[in-house]
Amino acid sequence: MKENEVKRLLLATTIAAVTALTTVACAGTAEQTATFSTSTEAATGDAGTDTPGPTGIPDGMGSGASDGVFPRTVGHFGGSTDIPAEPKKVVVIATGQLDAALTLGVVPTGAAYGDGADLVPDYISFSFPQYTDQLTQVVDVGNRQSVDIEAIAATEPDLILANKTGSEDIYPTLSTIAPTVLTEGTGVNWKQDFLLLADALGRTEQAQSFIDTFVSDAAALGNSVSGNGAPTVSFVRFTADRARVFGVPSFAGYIAWDAGLARPESQQFDKTSQDFSEEEIQLANADWVFVSSQDADADSSYTTNPLWTGMSAATENHIVRVDDDPWYLNAGPTAATIVLDGLKSALQS
Repeated sequence: MKENEVKRLLLATTIAAVTALTTVACAGTAEQTATFSTSTEAATGDAGTDTPGPTGIPDGMGSGASDGVFPRTVGHFGGSTDIPAEPKKVVVIATGQLDAALTLGVVPTGAAYGDGADLVPDYISFSFPQYTDQLTQVVDVGNRQSVDIEAIAATEPDLILANKTGSEDIYPTLSTIAPTVLTEGTGVNWKQDFLLLADALGRTEQAQSFIDTFVSDAAALGNSVSGNGAPTVSFVRFTADRARVFGVPSFAGYIAWDAGLARPESQQFDKTSQDFSEEEIQLANADWVFVSSQDADADSSYTTNPLWTGMSAATENHIVRVDDDPWYLNAGPTAATIVLDGLKSALQS
């Protein structure tokens, strides 16, 4: 019996049980709950030794192999996975992984999409015009919160990339289809997860070079606006049922931290985000406020409120509308560059 036929038989025995699990499994956004125990220096974005999130692959994980060397065994957040040869057909499930793969020059065979987002977000199409034709061929394997196991299997991948936050429960099933590597998930872990994903693809050095350049560019931004009167920044997202301000241990928050940008005193909390009501709008205020929305009604209800229009950021025309996909929905390296460029455009104007 051929190897692919064996895999299909194994898969058939597990799909029914997994279907129920996938309805709650594959988290849809970059910002699942995370906490950050921090000093005051780190919380405000001032120079400090603590970081909001990891900067490298955790001890005991990764392969230790040089770029391009296969086979390799990759330790990850689901265990340890043997990857016999350089992957050619890759399926990406979790937030930021389509972004990360493309940043490394790999066009996935299949991908999952986030809530309220396209399979290939506009920022991806804009950032990677060289892959326009290939991106039209990417197979839709379902919502990140409810992936289509059969669709994944039908692509006959030789590597599946997912994360622990969303796919831990279905990891055993995914592993019957192809070697599967789990990153950790959540936006604040984007550097670590990018490096671990790159290790599975045999491109760790390439990813590290990207991160080194990014951190240098972020520091340059911070240096350009430092000193007395350095601006504070705030990150706000509206969805149908929530209005949130994002803290330091979030995707955008970590990027601001890399740039040494300060946060308002009201935003020095140690979790990914905090909901706020219309009566609590002042929580969102800063010298500059970066806002995205997935729901026009919720957005309008808040942003036409006198408490919002009376914020100092509003009266000084320092509220910046941003693309939800890279800023709040996809914790990938190219998304991080877009966020950093947005901060530069506003703060250096």
